[in-house]
Amino acid sequence: MSQSTSKLNHRQQHETHTQQQQSGTAAVLEFATADDMLRADAAGTEVPPAVAERLRQSLEHEPRPASRWWQRLFNKSAT
Repeated sequence: MSQSTSKLNHRQQHETHTQQQQSGTAAVLEFATADDMLRADAAGTEVPPAVAERLRQSLEHEPRPASRWWQRLFNKSAT
């Protein structure tokens, strides 16, 4: 491949990349599983403050999970 062809290809790639950035199109992402897709979506989505507050309040009323059997065993033996 000649040097002019290489420069032409590089210029075309650069122009294509610039056009994609200007048009606002995002790169195509592929995910191995649906869980991976949901994690990527969650990482890029900001939770509205009102929803976050309602969730925090809701979780305050949830009962605490029971301690594990080995924690109960060692806490009782220590007293």
